[in-house]
Amino acid sequence: MKGIAGRGVAALLMCGMGLSPAWAQDAVPEPARAPSGEPPPPIDADATVESDVDVDVEAPLAPLPELDLPWPEIEGAEGDPVFAPLAELIEGEAEEEGSEAQLFETDLRDYDWTLVGLPEAVAGEIEEEFEALSALAAGDGEADNAAQIDRRAKTDVALLEQILDAKGYHAATIALDYVPQGAELLVRFEVEPDAQFVFTEVQLPGLAATGENEAALREAFGVEVGDPVRAAEVIAGTADLLTALGERGYPQAELGERQVIIDYDSATATLLQPVEAGPLAVYGEIRVEGEPPFPARHVARLARFAPGEIYDRSEIVDLRRALIATGLVSSVVIETEPRAGGEVVDVAVTLQPAKLRTIAGEVGYGTGEGFRIEGQWQHRNFWNPEGALTLDGVLGTQEQLAAATLLRSNWLRRDQRLSMQLLASSIRRDAYEADLAQATVRVERVSDFLWQKEFTWGAGIELFASSELDRDPDLGLERRRAFYIGALPLVAEIDQSNDLLDPTRGWTLEGFVSPEINLNNNGDTYVRASVKGTLFRPFGEKVVAAAKVKVGTIAGTSRDAVAPTRRWYAGGGGSVRGYGFQALGPRDIFGDPIGGRSLSEFALEARVRVWGPFAVVPFFDGGRVGEEPWPGTSDWQFGTGIGLRYHSNFGPIRVDVGTPLNPREGDSPVAVVVGLGQAF
Repeated sequence: MKGIAGRGVAALLMCGMGLSPAWAQDAVPEPARAPSGEPPPPIDADATVESDVDVDVEAPLAPLPELDLPWPEIEGAEGDPVFAPLAELIEGEAEEEGSEAQLFETDLRDYDWTLVGLPEAVAGEIEEEFEALSALAAGDGEADNAAQIDRRAKTDVALLEQILDAKGYHAATIALDYVPQGAELLVRFEVEPDAQFVFTEVQLPGLAATGENEAALREAFGVEVGDPVRAAEVIAGTADLLTALGERGYPQAELGERQVIIDYDSATATLLQPVEAGPLAVYGEIRVEGEPPFPARHVARLARFAPGEIYDRSEIVDLRRALIATGLVSSVVIETEPRAGGEVVDVAVTLQPAKLRTIAGEVGYGTGEGFRIEGQWQHRNFWNPEGALTLDGVLGTQEQLAAATLLRSNWLRRDQRLSMQLLASSIRRDAYEADLAQATVRVERVSDFLWQKEFTWGAGIELFASSELDRDPDLGLERRRAFYIGALPLVAEIDQSNDLLDPTRGWTLEGFVSPEINLNNNGDTYVRASVKGTLFRPFGEKVVAAAKVKVGTIAGTSRDAVAPTRRWYAGGGGSVRGYGFQALGPRDIFGDPIGGRSLSEFALEARVRVWGPFAVVPFFDGGRVGEEPWPGTSDWQFGTGIGLRYHSNFGPIRVDVGTPLNPREGDSPVAVVVGLGQAF
């Protein structure tokens, strides 16, 4: 327990483990204090103390280290001076009840504990931290005898003092009280917190040398005059200040010995944190060493900095992550090497290559789509640098595919991709059957997990040839037609969400347009286009409401002139859940979908975290496919259901079970979808 009045100015305190004045510098350990506020009673060295471990009972209680080890348990005997306060209390209680011998001889072993009088503003924090380290809590309410309870309680008094100090209650006093309650003993920690100390001065000597950066660096430190004296905030501010110095061009910055001067008379403190910023530095050359799998110029392309720019430590961290993200290196070591004077910093990058070939497989199932087995072989540096050759094969209930893709990542600039693909596929759907070949060249500006961009785009050229079997809408007879199509697909997206795989707030807006020409139909031209928007809004910490709207059109030609594989369809796990894949919209005389020239769909869902990584997701979807080019208001179909999400390290794994609300003949009563990532 701490004395309150007459202390004057305390010693300089020192940074340690985040508790009581050990968090500041140059602390002088205080001797242990008894619950009454007086020094501990003299110790009888001849007294017998039974113990599981050797303990020097004459040593004062020191601040508790944050070690994940069990607290030593000490047994005592009646009459032992160490446990005199408890023995006297029990004796007194026994006299009042006329059962002194019975109370002490029963040797109480069950106990509970409570903290009384904690400052309301931080009571929850103190209780949580106390319980995590408490000797009483570790004992789980059971002890060998009452003396052992007493020892644990006194150990916890020192712990509680440290926690209160760390929250700024340096003049707090703690009284320890024992209340027998039948066969159980209640240990009460009665706290008188007094005033919470505040900073009246926060000095950062040396920071003025940073010139125009001083204000921003002070803001990064965060601790200001008038703030409570809280150890965690001071320690965090120190770390943030050092980080900010590195991000503003001071790679050699160091912080001096931190001092916190406590004045108990006025309940105030002075914080002194010296700063040695060093010279403002710019980048020098980037040197690549080791066994790099690509040229040095590609490393410079991945860096978001160039020689002569102001040094920023976060850009060094970003470069390391970008090199790892290529998948071509197994080891990355980046060192900054200041030149003489420290005003220029060279960057030395040491790389070791990774294995470049991988084989992958995937098995999936969807109601309406059937089973699907996919295999993949990849050489990630076939076209150096970062030119990945991927060979894909698919065997499925409704699809067979073979494809070769050459993807050049970070082409000409970082986060820009060049892709070229040759594909042959055979597709068997209820809506159509098609054997097709496709060649595509595409350039994209993409988002990634290192830098989620607000604006991305893609542009390409596509050549498409197919032989497709469908039915004449008037005669109902099967027919097979050939299509030779050229297209210029363009896509752009604005992304204001907070996560690529699992957004919880924000919105996105995506536009797609593809002018196309049908070369075997007198040069028939038309345009396929769509707009999609999503919105995410949190409600509390465990609920996220999500919404999606999509509208599409095909303008410039009749539906029958558009290849069945390029019409709009709806239904399935990525569209209107509860219905089979592509099941919505117009149907032929045999009940098979035939697609349309317009698409409208929406989805509403609540993502509710229920336990740990698991969430349940009730949803309501709707959609329609129309024969005309503009979305209509009739013939909507709706589905509802519930999903389960498991939030893994690489994104949510989802299972959705839906049912149609206004099914048509042939619609299944239940549709199940399993996939990776949210539905939208």
